Amino acid sequence: MDFQFKEKYGFNDLVEIVRCLRLPDGCPWDKVQTHKSIRQDFIEETYEVIEAIDNDDKALLREELGDVLLQVVFHAQIERENGVFDINDVANDVCQKLIIRHPHVFGDVNADTTEKVLENWDKIKMQTKSQSELSETMNSVARSLPSLMRASKIQKKAAKVGFDFENIDDAAKKLCEELDEVKEACKGTDESAKTEEVGDLLFSAVNVARFAGVDSEKALYDSCEKFISRFTAMESLAKQRGLSLDDLSLNELDSLWNEIKESRR
Repeated sequence: MDFQFKEKYGFNDLVEIVRCLRLPDGCPWDKVQTHKSIRQDFIEETYEVIEAIDNDDKALLREELGDVLLQVVFHAQIERENGVFDINDVANDVCQKLIIRHPHVFGDVNADTTEKVLENWDKIKMQTKSQSELSETMNSVARSLPSLMRASKIQKKAAKVGFDFENIDDAAKKLCEELDEVKEACKGTDESAKTEEVGDLLFSAVNVARFAGVDSEKALYDSCEKFISRFTAMESLAKQRGLSLDDLSLNELDSLWNEIKESRR
């Protein structure tokens, strides 16, 4: 395949490279991919961008943004081959959306606070999507989102019409009630009831986090990292004392855990 190599490439070059990879005489792997076959790749690449952001790694961020951009171009190329749309249509649509949803910048609407901007954004979004009912906006929250994130978005939409707890104390009280219901369900053998009550417990926990101004998804992420860090330190401490975690009782493990916990305060 005749392709001109250059010292510096741009966006149009990426579009052309992907087109070439998808040609009959292109790459055996790339040319047989579909939206669904590379769906997971898109998710993984997005999370790798987030990791680069979390680590404040600019070089990695540049690389991972490129990988996400490749996914966008790849999906657009598949539809270009189908004669449905191409990457320019994608760019056109997002440009139109940005202009329409920023009338305070590109029009004569006044919105001098973040709150007013978001309020206008939601109203315009409902209008452009022909949504008249709040339940329609809830149904439009992507089901593919992490469940904690989805729960928070749904709760915020309900709160806009006043369907919400008055304060964090009420939200915490509901959380305790849901915990009691989990305990009650676990006394029986109905697995669906246990699943339902645990789901309600988690949903209530997201409510408490929202009232506290905490991102529940990030909070759980941080807790996972903290647990791994403490567990690693506990295992290291056991090894220093010639011990193996497998040979320790639960009380002994708890003692080591508390020792690590206290040492980090």
